[in-house]
Amino acid sequence: MGYFAGAKMLAKGLKFRNIIALALMAMLLLPSVGKAYPSGIAGPYDVNGDGSIDAENDLLDVAKEGCTCHNAIPTNSVQIILDDVPYSWVPGQSYTMILQLIGGPDLNTASNTGGFSMRASNGSFTGDMMTQNGEDDEKTLTHTQAGATTDDRKWTIVWDAPAEGGIGAIHFWITGNSVDGMNGNGGADVWNQLIFFLTESDEDSGLGTRTLFAGDGNVAPPEPTEQGVPIHEMGAHLRAHWLGLLGFLSVVLVIIFAGFMLRYGFSSSYEGRSNLLRLRYKVNRRGDQ
Repeated sequence: MGYFAGAKMLAKGLKFRNIIALALMAMLLLPSVGKAYPSGIAGPYDVNGDGSIDAENDLLDVAKEGCTCHNAIPTNSVQIILDDVPYSWVPGQSYTMILQLIGGPDLNTASNTGGFSMRASNGSFTGDMMTQNGEDDEKTLTHTQAGATTDDRKWTIVWDAPAEGGIGAIHFWITGNSVDGMNGNGGADVWNQLIFFLTESDEDSGLGTRTLFAGDGNVAPPEPTEQGVPIHEMGAHLRAHWLGLLGFLSVVLVIIFAGFMLRYGFSSSYEGRSNLLRLRYKVNRRGDQ
């Protein structure tokens, strides 16, 4: 009996150890979650923070691999919309596109609202106050600190095509991240990816531009920033508005009154003149006879 009891306890111990080992392996296989970068990030990302890039544990390119610093996996609840995209690229041409994120947590305009990381296989991006190249690499583009606080999660993308042709198709990768402004990782922060390519052309195709889209299509645009002045604060402007309406109504009433006067006020005079004309007509007829 003691032998069987010991064997049973040993089997339970081995089973428990196997469960622990499998759980640890599953955790290792999950994408790592690291530090968030509201000032923008493009290219490789040191997840472990050890100062070196390890292909096994770190991200070699955020634009391609995703923003796992905020959440482990992407979600189609975030819509990535890229507007004014050409159908092809022409050597030496510059293209301005509009990137916008819709969805995710509510906008917190007092803090960070979102960001992106973008890469092209060729050509160069031009940054502005809201965007910047990553690690001095003109093939990458990301948001700046100011761009992370945009109140509509929208950025202007300027991409310059290569000066010379013969390259072929150029590929683009975009990771867009919508955050809750709590300056932390995880939580309500969500991200998605948009991947596309442009074929090469000797001249403009004449087809114009198009809009590219990634997401589940359940688009709910962000609430617009409140603008305008409440009516009760308009003061003299509101009084002027009502005075203008009263003036317009007065003109309409004068026109109506004048019409009634013309129609009915002089009807007796018109009738007398008509009778006089009839009398003259009769006299003239008698004279002819």
